[in-house]
Amino acid sequence: MKIVSFKGDKGDRIGIQTDRGIVDFSAGFQAYNLVEREELCPMITDVLTLLESGLFDVEIFTETLRFLSRHSLLDRYITCEKLPLNPPISKPPKIVALGLNYAGHAKESGREAPKEPVIFCKAASAVIGHEDEVVINPKIGRVDPEIELAVIIGKRAKNVSQDEAGDFIAGYTILNDVSARDMQSGDFELCNPWFRSKSLDTFCPIGPCIVLPDEISPLDELDLELKVNGETRQKSNTRQLIFKIPALIEYISSLMTLEPGDIVSTGTPEGIAPIHPGDIVEATIEKIGTLRNKVVESELK
Repeated sequence: MKIVSFKGDKGDRIGIQTDRGIVDFSAGFQAYNLVEREELCPMITDVLTLLESGLFDVEIFTETLRFLSRHSLLDRYITCEKLPLNPPISKPPKIVALGLNYAGHAKESGREAPKEPVIFCKAASAVIGHEDEVVINPKIGRVDPEIELAVIIGKRAKNVSQDEAGDFIAGYTILNDVSARDMQSGDFELCNPWFRSKSLDTFCPIGPCIVLPDEISPLDELDLELKVNGETRQKSNTRQLIFKIPALIEYISSLMTLEPGDIVSTGTPEGIAPIHPGDIVEATIEKIGTLRNKVVESELK
């Protein structure tokens, strides 16, 4: 099952992506509670609130669809039109990303494959969604896109074992770890953190949807491909990850508590190269879809 956040006629909504179109889950779940539970509940319109409420679950989405179908309400809550999508999670509590988690990328970066996960953070303010614009200031020099499989944390996780890791995953999405490469290289030379080069505004496109664990498991081997203006730049498979998703969740949760809505981005394969204003970047991951963003230049100030 695929979940999206979209802009409807009456504001932001959570949607269930189906073969017929997008079902307005926010309004449908409110109707379900009113009729089935006789409860007048506030409408939940963002994924983070749903996660924090413990309601982001395939069974709840499925039961809501069944309710709408059973009461002949599905047509009222579904649209076949192409709707503008928001980031699946607009304000994640934190974004924990992996560096050098593909041997090929480590090699092209002139570094050895790490012995333990290399983690860093991206600012939540960098998040944009599908079809939003990546804005580049020409003063910062080279900028690279990086396709990554990202994991959405579904519940509080502390000291989670690899065997338990799957129980803490709400779903999966695509993250483009846009990086100010010249800035990052300068920080390397000064032994400074990577944070600023990874966290510029618009440098974290995510989307277009969240795929639930009924369709993807932590150890699935998924093809990844990043294209710029239709030309393939990166192409790999998640089987090439040095540290797999269960190991990452075990490692990160041993250091810090992961909260509902946190994003763990698993790293990028080899093939990094710069992008420029006017470029169209398409990041595609098997079973998820394609995250598309145009690159534009910021106004000089």
